[in-house]
Amino acid sequence: MLILPAIDLREGRCVRLYQGRPEAETIYSTDPVAVARGWEARGARWLHVVDLDGAFAGRPRNMEVIAAIIKEVHIPVQVGGGIRSLESLEALLAAGAARAVLGTIAITNPEIVAEAVARFGDQVAVGIDSREGMVAVEGWAATVEERALDFASRMAALGVKRAIFTDISRDGTLQGPNIAATREVARRSGLKVIASGGIASLDDVRALRGLEKEGVEGAILGRALYNGNFTLEEALAVAGEED
Repeated sequence: MLILPAIDLREGRCVRLYQGRPEAETIYSTDPVAVARGWEARGARWLHVVDLDGAFAGRPRNMEVIAAIIKEVHIPVQVGGGIRSLESLEALLAAGAARAVLGTIAITNPEIVAEAVARFGDQVAVGIDSREGMVAVEGWAATVEERALDFASRMAALGVKRAIFTDISRDGTLQGPNIAATREVARRSGLKVIASGGIASLDDVRALRGLEKEGVEGAILGRALYNGNFTLEEALAVAGEED
């Protein structure tokens, strides 16, 4: 199973939010590029970068930092947050992002998702952010009347192959991921799923690895790594990624 250390960007800094709330912020570094280099040096094979300002504003706001991260590391970088037009998507991929994660736009304008997938294939993924089983959008500030599972199936029908699934109630809480919901989305939608939100221990990583046959291919690690609950090297070993 793939392990993706997370780098969440807000005002050019590396931060983590509690349940996606901007007022509940912890700053981990003022040098996200150095953080990215550090994760690569310790064995990460992918990075997950989120433009939090972009998610709240509806357009990318940390492109300079994101471009610097992509330039400075030699591993693929997956980027999400505020990508709500084909132009923003194209700019991100042109900057060297290996994969772009579409969130709000997949709800508000699914036709763009279909076009993006037709043009860029596996470089496009969708973010499925769930609050009490319903889809959340606009930096998690709003919830729409669609079940996350139905949304996942709808995206699969458009040709999307991969989703990042986050249970917002778990994000940044270190309370453990929502294993049941993650399994259900992967099993019933047919999407490859990267799990996110709440991962707190190596047992959580083991539990997610146990869902590989269901379609869970990766896990995004944030606060647990930054707080030192376990090391990246330990997570890679548990996930089966060690050389």
